[in-house]
Amino acid sequence: MRRNVKIIGKDIFWGLLLILILSNSGMPSLKIGEIVRVETRWMEFDYVSWTLETLWRKAAQISLGTQRYLSEEQQAAITLNYFDLINEQRQLREVINHIYADPTILNPQIQAEPYLERQHQVQEELRHIGYLYEAILQNQVSFVVGDKSLGFIRQPIPPVQYHTTSMPYALIVSPREIIRQDADISLLPDLTLDQIVVLEKAVEEKLNVSALVVPIGGVGVYPTMVMETSSLTWLSEVVSHEWIHNFLTLRPLGMLYDQTPELRIINETTASIAGKELGNAVIEIFYPALLPPPVLESPKVAEEIVQEPQEPPAFDFRAEMRETRVTADTLLAQGKIEEAEAYMDNRRILFVENGYNIRRLNQAYFAFHGAYADEPGGAAGEDPVGEAVRNLRAQSKTLAEFVRRIAWVTSYERLLQLVD
Repeated sequence: MRRNVKIIGKDIFWGLLLILILSNSGMPSLKIGEIVRVETRWMEFDYVSWTLETLWRKAAQISLGTQRYLSEEQQAAITLNYFDLINEQRQLREVINHIYADPTILNPQIQAEPYLERQHQVQEELRHIGYLYEAILQNQVSFVVGDKSLGFIRQPIPPVQYHTTSMPYALIVSPREIIRQDADISLLPDLTLDQIVVLEKAVEEKLNVSALVVPIGGVGVYPTMVMETSSLTWLSEVVSHEWIHNFLTLRPLGMLYDQTPELRIINETTASIAGKELGNAVIEIFYPALLPPPVLESPKVAEEIVQEPQEPPAFDFRAEMRETRVTADTLLAQGKIEEAEAYMDNRRILFVENGYNIRRLNQAYFAFHGAYADEPGGAAGEDPVGEAVRNLRAQSKTLAEFVRRIAWVTSYERLLQLVD
């Protein structure tokens, strides 16, 4: 019991500490102009209340410590059950929405009743095992963090803690004449699309800026917030990504997250690179059955091969998005703001026609998505900051060496010195 009390106290300590000093992905910027918040104050997300409530519930789960008494087989069974329920819940939502949307169904409430009842049962089961499953995945990510030498005596600092929850939206604001994130305000998760559209229009008209409300997958508060998903691979990566933010928050790079656009890109790109490596390691060690099959090389044929007509290449999202960003940057640099905005809107139609349902494509879109530059191309365009982070990872022998070196970066110039 004494050990459980110590664990609870430790997690609450880290939670309160990170509430005080956190300036991380998705958190409201301290530089937000009050004129913007006049439009958003009534709909802003309350991180402090959410964090304290989640810490209390996590503490109750830790006091039980159920996951420590489960075998690997039992933990795997809980994992499979959890994701089966997530998938069933998604299917039930689709069936219920279809029933209510079908004009030929005269009494949708009666027809949907058995599905609604089962939906309620699934939600209760998810609440029952949700915190237990989170404790299991937290332990697995913690093991990998220690195995990669990113912990202290193989223990992550701060401890890995996350909670699946309804995610807040983020209002991103960029100047029109240049792509740069000047504001990131977290909004309530239950906003309707009409409310979002009205807010974007009001901010743009009042400030002559580019605004966009975007959904987010994770937030580096403590415990970290993670969106509900049916993909264990994605979940492992995002939990690891947000823990890297927590790790950096206790070091200069994280503390300076909002100081310059370059430091924000360095932060997000570092967390993306490290999050993928840690998340992949979790799958390799604990869930190898989820790994994709190895790619087998086709045997070389000595005989002459008759060339068949080539099909046109598939739509390359990253390449097309990179081209869009580069062209938009060029037009904005020439002072052609209206031309750049018309060009981005035309390109949005191209993406929609190819199956990518982008609601708005503007300066704020690139200001947000361009910070995640763990891979070349995409919304980052030709921005050199992400490339420098990738180069430092390539030059580092291990993930731990990369993360510990970049954690002390205080400017883009300092990053270039490390790369050189």
